[in-house]
Amino acid sequence: MNNELLTRILSSLVLIPIVSFFIIKGSFFFNFFILVLLFITLYEWHYLSFKRVYYLPGFIFIFFSLYTFYILRNEEYYSFFWLIFLICIATDLGGYIFGKILKGPKLTKISPNKTYAGMLGGFILSIIFASIYLNNLTLFSLENTDKEMEVKIIIIVLSISFISQVGDLIISFFKRKSKIKNTGNIIPGHGGILDRI
Repeated sequence: MNNELLTRILSSLVLIPIVSFFIIKGSFFFNFFILVLLFITLYEWHYLSFKRVYYLPGFIFIFFSLYTFYILRNEEYYSFFWLIFLICIATDLGGYIFGKILKGPKLTKISPNKTYAGMLGGFILSIIFASIYLNNLTLFSLENTDKEMEVKIIIIVLSISFISQVGDLIISFFKRKSKIKNTGNIIPGHGGILDRI
């Protein structure tokens, strides 16, 4: 196992429980967490895009994204929030693992490390994670759904996974335009907060 992968895994093992704590606790803890994320991502975006034409739209998009994150944490959408969260983690994990193991043709010049195998791996792992999650919810189980509903769920999962991968490529595009490797170095092995979200 190379040093980069080991660092990435160790960072994730520390990061996931911390993030989960703030999300589960909600209330003041979650609000504080959102504000910290907002300030760090705005700083990273400023560093990444200062004096460029997409500078202001990026700020607006970050506000919109974190506001959506905040709203989805609401009790009414809590289960769906965790589904999205898990799909994004699974997509990233699947892309990294399948891409590293299978390698193969590159997906795009925007992000040279991305491969078709990684893209498919992201989709596959997101479906697996979503199935495990949905089958263990007390309010919802795939066992009680008909075929049409199962197809709709798979489409939703794949759509979220697809958006997650497109978001990753968009940030990669802006990083290439700015000639930087990562949006920051706050998370060892991962880069900045924008690299993650």
